[in-house]
Amino acid sequence: MTEILNKINSPKDLKELSTKEMYDLADEMRDAIIKRANTISGHIGGDLGMIEATIALHYVFNSPVDKLIFDVSHQCYAHKMITGRKEGFTNPEKYSEISGYSNPTESEHDHFVIGHTSTSVSLATGLAKGRDLLGDKENIIALIGDGSLSGGEAFEGLNNAAVLNSNIIIVVNDNEMSIAENQGGLYKNLKLLRETNGQADCNFFKSMGFEYHYLEEGNDIEKLIETFSKVKDTQKPTVVHIHTLKGKGLKLAEENKEYFHWIAPNGIENFGKNFETETYESITTDYILKKKEQNNAVIAITAATPGAIGFTQEFRNKMGNNYTDVAISEEHAIAYISGLAKRGAKPIFSVISSFIQRTYDQLSQDIGLNNSPATILLNWGGISEADMTHLGCFDIPFISNIPNLVYLAPTNKEEYLAMLDWSVEQNEHPVIIRVPFNDVITTGIEDKTNYSILNKFKVAEQGENIAIIGVGTFFELAKKVKDKIKSDLDINATLINPCYLTGLDKELLENLKTSHKAVITLEDGILDGGFGQKIASFYGNSDMKVLNFGAEKEFTDRASIKDLYQKYNLTPEQIIAKVKNLI
Repeated sequence: MTEILNKINSPKDLKELSTKEMYDLADEMRDAIIKRANTISGHIGGDLGMIEATIALHYVFNSPVDKLIFDVSHQCYAHKMITGRKEGFTNPEKYSEISGYSNPTESEHDHFVIGHTSTSVSLATGLAKGRDLLGDKENIIALIGDGSLSGGEAFEGLNNAAVLNSNIIIVVNDNEMSIAENQGGLYKNLKLLRETNGQADCNFFKSMGFEYHYLEEGNDIEKLIETFSKVKDTQKPTVVHIHTLKGKGLKLAEENKEYFHWIAPNGIENFGKNFETETYESITTDYILKKKEQNNAVIAITAATPGAIGFTQEFRNKMGNNYTDVAISEEHAIAYISGLAKRGAKPIFSVISSFIQRTYDQLSQDIGLNNSPATILLNWGGISEADMTHLGCFDIPFISNIPNLVYLAPTNKEEYLAMLDWSVEQNEHPVIIRVPFNDVITTGIEDKTNYSILNKFKVAEQGENIAIIGVGTFFELAKKVKDKIKSDLDINATLINPCYLTGLDKELLENLKTSHKAVITLEDGILDGGFGQKIASFYGNSDMKVLNFGAEKEFTDRASIKDLYQKYNLTPEQIIAKVKNLI
């Protein structure tokens, strides 16, 4: 039933509701969010917990004149329903038309495209300062979760916002969770503030200069309206700290907050089921557990995304003191593992491609410049169907051009394990491994490659005339292209697995000139500044023809992988057509 929700086409309609109708609206929204997420996937726990606060915010404030800035913005589903996009949550045929994050192209009530964490306070502070410079008066409201407070940018934003001397309202949504449990000293103070109903003398926010309000009943619409009304039009930097229940209204989500942070299609029905499928994540955790038993210097690190990289609760328990969740602070994680490595520990930091983008300075200075022999596992790297804020196709140009780093791209399970073990055991280089972003491929043959001989490519199959270099996960595509070249052109092409993304096998590339006329590169990432362009540059002053295949430099948004491969000429048929034109 969406009896009340059907009446809501803008925040103005919300202001006409009685208190009872607002509670009914919350129930209808809750049902819609659960059905949509369970059908097409989506964030669920945080959204369920923020429904009442979102209703109250839109009741008290005047969006879009008053501006609501959502941190990460994966808790903005109720906001979208109130601001004219309810069909994206009530009509299954239109579920996929609405992004899971804030997006100004969808509505004037969204002000930024946001999908990374700890950003809302900084963005809101900029809006507030711009408003002051132009002499306007609207309210600027930043919403940030307690988990996001651990990110460095959140601290920086708070530090600047506190001295603004004008209207900025920061709503801290404290549901006692990040994706997994909160980690770090800050959360001792949040706990103290909850236990004392906001009355403790030790108050992180007050110490920075904010006016502070606490509301224990963060899912009570009436009390939320009362609290937000008190701070509306304030001329002081103000924090409203509300205590909410993550997953509210879905018992499974209330009791299993980590699992229900985000769910895949049919996530409710599949909860608790074990499909017993080997993945690169399970291969990783099995390796780390075994290695830790052999050497207590081995330590696993994540930055608040343990579930996404396979660091399950069971794994964390078994690792004990040999596991660190540094919270949402990838920059700190990189410096932390540099320190660990310099002191003789064996750190293995597992991170998602989209999130390592935050760490350029630390990768360059703390790891690269200091040549610290730490291991970084980069997950989800490659062309994908992800939202525009979570793309993993930019890491090869970003990482492969930092001195001292060794960036490896395994093509199968055995290579991955060999590279991982070499990285952990050696003490000469910082190593990043691009964990394959596909189903597990296994040869059944132990890889005995000596990866300390840097930038030595593997010739998987020797041929002539055409050489195909398939990077990482695209090695399987390279094999298909080789077969099609053989069948269509009667050419037995050479097949090469480069293994290394941070250097070239110049001897091999030079030798190809004697018996090859063309080189094809295939990489699962953007071409600009990528691996293929290094090959093209090497052959720039020679007669060798080079074709580079990969993604264009662009932000895609939930595009199907089939459509992207077609657009980027990444099907064997399209590649062969380009080869025919070349030769």
